[in-house]
Amino acid sequence: MYVDVLLGLQWGDEGKGKIVDFIADQYDIVCRFQGGPNAGHTIIIKDKKYVLHTIPSGVFRSNITNIIGNGVVIDPITFEKELAALDQAGIEYRSRLMISKKAHLILPTHRMLDAASESSKGESKIGSTLKGIGPTYMDKTGRNGLRVGDIFLPDFEKKYTILKEKHLGLLKLYPETSFDLQAEEEKWFNSLAEIKGLKSINGEYYINDELKAGKRVLAEGAQGSMLDIDYGTYPFVTSSNTISAGVCSGLGVAPSKIREVIGIAKAYCTRVGSGPFPTELDNEIGETLRRIGHEFGATTGRSRRCGWIDIPQLKYTIMLNGVTQIIITKLDVLNTFDNIMIGQKYISNGQLTEEMPFDIVSNPVGIEYSEEKGWNSDLAGIKDFGSLPNTAQEYIQKLEGLLETKISIVSTGPERSELIVL
Repeated sequence: MYVDVLLGLQWGDEGKGKIVDFIADQYDIVCRFQGGPNAGHTIIIKDKKYVLHTIPSGVFRSNITNIIGNGVVIDPITFEKELAALDQAGIEYRSRLMISKKAHLILPTHRMLDAASESSKGESKIGSTLKGIGPTYMDKTGRNGLRVGDIFLPDFEKKYTILKEKHLGLLKLYPETSFDLQAEEEKWFNSLAEIKGLKSINGEYYINDELKAGKRVLAEGAQGSMLDIDYGTYPFVTSSNTISAGVCSGLGVAPSKIREVIGIAKAYCTRVGSGPFPTELDNEIGETLRRIGHEFGATTGRSRRCGWIDIPQLKYTIMLNGVTQIIITKLDVLNTFDNIMIGQKYISNGQLTEEMPFDIVSNPVGIEYSEEKGWNSDLAGIKDFGSLPNTAQEYIQKLEGLLETKISIVSTGPERSELIVL
């Protein structure tokens, strides 16, 4: 029938997992189309917290099929831990979770390379999660990678050894890192049993057959649009296409199959790791946002950098993705602020602009802000937009006007139920 896309419009951590879980019952299939265990999608259901790294966030809905698409890279060790956590929570998933045979595998030596490469950069570190994502995508584009379908071939171990030896040769270029390869290899080969125990599919045929049969598909993005390998704040980006264009290559569907593109943004802005961040607040206000918003990475545990919402940045990613509706999360984090700032324009080379410059790494931009009144009240329990404090309504309406895109849902807390549908 159609594919709807849900993705982050900032630098990740926008609250995608919760929203996918909330809207999943409108779909038959939920698919991950890119990224890997560097993602951390947090879902809180009845005070229980779940963090997914590779598995689609529709797994908590018993009637939803979940597919890991060919654009995803999989670390079998991490994947095994995710499955064990679902087993422990009593979530039945084995009949509903499928993996594309063309998805690439992260080897232990990919993680070694990631750690060695990042360590060698010193002050120029890009903030890698050290999960082996970059080296795996490099092998994919270099046509050296191992895929899920290779596991079932008789010469799999030979292919593994050839790629491992290549990595060990590359590692000689870097200072030695602490990594118990033998122990990690043992865990890695043992964890392949979990992948073999699930249904492996030709994902592109499966999804297109289901679309022909009238099924509704939700494509779930990982990371954020500003981390896209082509259009993000390069080189402080991830190794995949995080924007909606990545859906077509990551799942094997045609652009004509995409209907809605749902973009998610926080009511403020955060970033993990290194890289430019125009509206960053390296002060008490930023620390307050971090504390109230519990801004610590679900995957790495690193504290997130915090700042005010950035309109030029959001208009840029809305344009790139073809966003048709926006969901604003964490509005409640702003509950105690007397005044809230909105970054409305950039100041680049002494000129005001609404465009994202080619390079804001070596040529940082300034910000022209507008000041809005806060609401200084608790939003807990509010279920409709008209019941929000007037200034909270005005803030959302102001954002909608500036972004020229309708806001369809506002999140007022971490629970699945703490959402206002406009």
